[in-house]
Amino acid sequence: MTRLVIVVEKAADWSVYYPSAHVMNALDYLREPVGLEEERTHVINLCRNYKYLGTGYYVSLLAEARGHKVIPSVRTVNDLRRKSLYGLNIGDLNQKLVQALPADHPDTTEFEMLLYFGETTHPELRDLARQIFDAFPCPVLRVEFERDRIWQISAIRPVGLQNLDDAQEDAFAAELDRFSKKLWRKPRTRRHFSYDIAMLVDPNETMPPSNRKALKGFIDAGKQLGIEVDPIGRNDYQRLAEYDGLFIRETTASDNHTYRFAHRAEKENMVVIDDPTSILRCTNKIYLNDLMSSRKLPIPRTEIIYRDNGRRLAELGEKLGFPIVLKIPDGSFSRGVLKVEDPEALDKAAATLFQHSALLLAQEFLYTEYDWRIGILNHEPIYACKYYMSRGHWQIYNHGAKGRARSGGFETLPTREVPSDILKLALKATQPIGDGLYGVDIKQTAHKAVIIEVNDNPSIDAGVEDAYLGSDLYLRIMREFQRRLERKRMGLGQRG
Repeated sequence: MTRLVIVVEKAADWSVYYPSAHVMNALDYLREPVGLEEERTHVINLCRNYKYLGTGYYVSLLAEARGHKVIPSVRTVNDLRRKSLYGLNIGDLNQKLVQALPADHPDTTEFEMLLYFGETTHPELRDLARQIFDAFPCPVLRVEFERDRIWQISAIRPVGLQNLDDAQEDAFAAELDRFSKKLWRKPRTRRHFSYDIAMLVDPNETMPPSNRKALKGFIDAGKQLGIEVDPIGRNDYQRLAEYDGLFIRETTASDNHTYRFAHRAEKENMVVIDDPTSILRCTNKIYLNDLMSSRKLPIPRTEIIYRDNGRRLAELGEKLGFPIVLKIPDGSFSRGVLKVEDPEALDKAAATLFQHSALLLAQEFLYTEYDWRIGILNHEPIYACKYYMSRGHWQIYNHGAKGRARSGGFETLPTREVPSDILKLALKATQPIGDGLYGVDIKQTAHKAVIIEVNDNPSIDAGVEDAYLGSDLYLRIMREFQRRLERKRMGLGQRG
């Protein structure tokens, strides 16, 4: 089980709440004997402040020294002093704050809200509250906003229990109950496993990188190796540090929670697949285009076009010839990709895609009956598939059928049967990206083979990518986690 400790600076700070065996005075916690504990310990530090070298600061500092998971961490305490770190994604803050402001104060220039473990009483600001809490995990925060021409965050400050009024005490108690239950809701069985890996999934994702049977395959493979693979969701961000590794099995993007999970896991010195660097390098096609070009690797003839540059757009037909394929930089599963047959269609498609991105890729159209997908893990090919185009369509996925995505057939084969030039090209494509798990898409025409893209979070579905190796595919991936975890335990680092 996980032991929960709630630390308060003075007994009076907890007097309005029900007595609890979890509550401990700060000095008692600091004086607590230090020893090897079988159970994991989570500490919620509710000291009056976290000033440098003050009581609250030492509670967090010694909690970390004892191997306890503490909120706020010393890093969070230090970060809250640095206003330069407030640079959160608040592009739509004006509209959200207008909705949250009292109707009788439309012209106010200052506003504040309290966050209790990332929750707020303002529904319109819940997404922002979660983002702030992800960046600065702290039990109670006061977020202050000010408006000159636009709204901005002016301050983020920790708040002590002694400063809460009656309504705020009720809100805090409700969120503390919810948060603490989440910390110890699942009994841990660490003694039966050598390592614990969190597998980030989204059960509601329409086109996840792994179906349910494949997820079970990873869990079963982990058990064979003495690794517990525990599915978690986006709301389990604060549980992340409980684990030794993170395996992301939902579609990644550099601007959503998957990247924040990867970045946090890397900071916690966990083994991470997909690592944040791979996410950044693979999820943007413009970056990949420049990376492959700089390495002189074969790619389709490509032009980058910019919004409001009509001349460059008009020249595409002459440079690439029709048909032309237009892509937004961060599309996945064939989404955000259009084929145009003439200048009129090009103008119309570009206008549509420029609503989502200031830059687009335009590529020559290369028809092939199928695309190669080579799975690479730590610079070694582990599976190979031929993905055939969707019937009557020019892509593997056809998203035009009543909102449903239809895909073509597939053929999974041993890597030894893949043409050697395709395997070599796939390995060259991943070399400058990293040593993680990748899926390299390659088109092979009668005249050349070209890299279409490198996916940092490749599809591994039961019945498709595992059709040749079966359960061995999941074991190979879990063994790589095991290898990295053991190297880290021995102090040898994760790479190599």
